[in-house]
Amino acid sequence: MARVTVEDCIDKVENRFELVLLASHRARMISSGSPLTIDRDNDKNPVVALREIADQTVSPEDLKEDLIHSLQKFVEVDEPEEETAPMVPSNPQAVQINAVDDNEVEFDRMTEEDLLKGLEGLVPPERSDDY
Repeated sequence: MARVTVEDCIDKVENRFELVLLASHRARMISSGSPLTIDRDNDKNPVVALREIADQTVSPEDLKEDLIHSLQKFVEVDEPEEETAPMVPSNPQAVQINAVDDNEVEFDRMTEEDLLKGLEGLVPPERSDDY
């Protein structure tokens, strides 16, 4: 019986690079003890994997999903994020007095030159004998 070639599998998996990845992954699965879906006929694992793909006894889509899953280092679990609870003030009257709309909050902007001028104007603290 003639050995299976890439041309026998190319109509099942159109991209040759993807075919090589899937066949090598299936060959590793066979090496680790996965059951065969066809007769071995004295063939090595890569040839058996290609024959399985050519005969459509294994699904290329399933192999692709299994390959992706085997390469993932971190599996992200989609869980809903917890909503942050607003801070509860210790003084309820402070809320009424200091209530400000979030859109009205302004931040002071300072240029680097203004910062340097301010730092130049600082006077170092007086030295005392205690230190």
